Amino acid sequence: MKEFNTTAVCIPSKHYMVDISDRIKVIRQLVDDGKYITINRARQYGKTTTLMALRLNLIDDYIVLLLDFQRIDKESFRTGGTFSKALARIILDLHEFENLSIPDSILTELDRFNNSSKAGKMDDLFRILKRWMKDSVKSMVMIIDEVDSASDNQVFFDFLSLLRDGYISREAGGVPAFHSVILAGVTDIKHLRTKIRDDKQHKLNSPWNIATDLDVDMSLSEAGIKAMLDEYDQDHHIGIKTKLIAKYLRDYTGGYPFLVSRICELLDHGLNNSLSLSDAWTERGVDEAVKNILSENNTLFQSVTGKLNNYPELRKAIRSILMEGTKLTWNAQQEAIVQLQMYGLIRNDNNTVRIANRIFETMLYNLFLSDEEIKNNEFSRKGEFAKNQFVEDGKLNMRLILERFIETYTEICGPLKERFKEKDGRELFLLYIKPIINGTGNYYIEAQTRDQTRTDVIIDYLGKQYIIELKIWRGERYNEEGEKQISEYLDYYGLDTGYMLSFNFNKKKEQGVKRVQLGSKILFEGTL
Repeated sequence: MKEFNTTAVCIPSKHYMVDISDRIKVIRQLVDDGKYITINRARQYGKTTTLMALRLNLIDDYIVLLLDFQRIDKESFRTGGTFSKALARIILDLHEFENLSIPDSILTELDRFNNSSKAGKMDDLFRILKRWMKDSVKSMVMIIDEVDSASDNQVFFDFLSLLRDGYISREAGGVPAFHSVILAGVTDIKHLRTKIRDDKQHKLNSPWNIATDLDVDMSLSEAGIKAMLDEYDQDHHIGIKTKLIAKYLRDYTGGYPFLVSRICELLDHGLNNSLSLSDAWTERGVDEAVKNILSENNTLFQSVTGKLNNYPELRKAIRSILMEGTKLTWNAQQEAIVQLQMYGLIRNDNNTVRIANRIFETMLYNLFLSDEEIKNNEFSRKGEFAKNQFVEDGKLNMRLILERFIETYTEICGPLKERFKEKDGRELFLLYIKPIINGTGNYYIEAQTRDQTRTDVIIDYLGKQYIIELKIWRGERYNEEGEKQISEYLDYYGLDTGYMLSFNFNKKKEQGVKRVQLGSKILFEGTL
């Protein structure tokens, strides 16, 4: 029986996966048109699975060289000769182990080139390939996966230059060349910034300016996820509400393939056999799976945090968006924004920078809150010590949490000061509440309301949601608008009770929590 897969390539006969035939159809058309193509997506975003499916789609009509640059060791990139011989060996392996048909004369030349005692040159290998193309009935397509693993050396740029020269010669004079070349990796090959000289100068932009970007959404759609779940349910007869769960998965993950598959993988195993399959494939089960994922140190999170550690300016920009509510306008020419998108951390939402998905948001909040915890550990300890007071019959007593937070803030920090910023209150509130829900619930920040004036924190705890608006007091009229907004928000989530925490600088304020009736809704307003 099939299973969900989160390692390496997904195979339709072995794994439950979203149908990507529409994606393959788009790429196939570009190949048929003779385009040279760049596919750059974040780690574990389905690139290799797409390339494998594309190869199967092409092999009846083209000679397909599917190469993986991770198979080439770093030493082979030392010179053009060692690199060319490594490429020749990969092509020979495709013939020997993957049934790639190669004419005997070309096999002999490749073998002689590889085993020659001479250093060899890259254009010598290209001449062999040109002779193969010239005599072949089928056109040749080269697909290279993990191409950016080779992008930090001059040899790679020389390789790109030869591909570019072949493309131009083909267009201008009909010289034999690859019909189509596809380079896939995380880094956008057309915008490489790499050190290539001993004097530490940098070369900006590769010779790959002839390529077409693949303008295809490779995230998993809600409809695609539902179809995958329908297939799974037909095999297991659980009675999954596939439309509901597909939407829930999409809301959490933004369609990030690894995250969708990882949640499904956990649900398929009953969250390590702690739940029956019927209980696992529910909204609460998805919440539990997300909680488990957030506690993992999986390869995707390692990649994300590694990029932030390697690029302090990226870390600063992400932290500013999350912790300070900074609105960044989308600018495709801004290097930090380009890199953040390239690594899968952000998306373009109506020309505004947004974190790519809810799971990334919470993971990054946890990361940044750990930094704050070092400076304000007392808030976390207060929440930890009082956590047993706040759970009644499996439900959070959010009113009591607001009351105790107000008392804790006053005890530790004293009266609010004018220099106080809304982000400071948000961080301290999250530091306080995190140990209360840790291990049982999840939280996230509603992106649409995160700014310098208000923030909605949404907590999922044992299948129940709690919405808390945090804001700075700016007068009664502004407060009434806030009450109306949260009432509408409660309608959207199908809730009848909400919470608000106002940071009020008025000396005559009435500090504490009061109950407010808003039509059919109940709002508990806390004032600090």
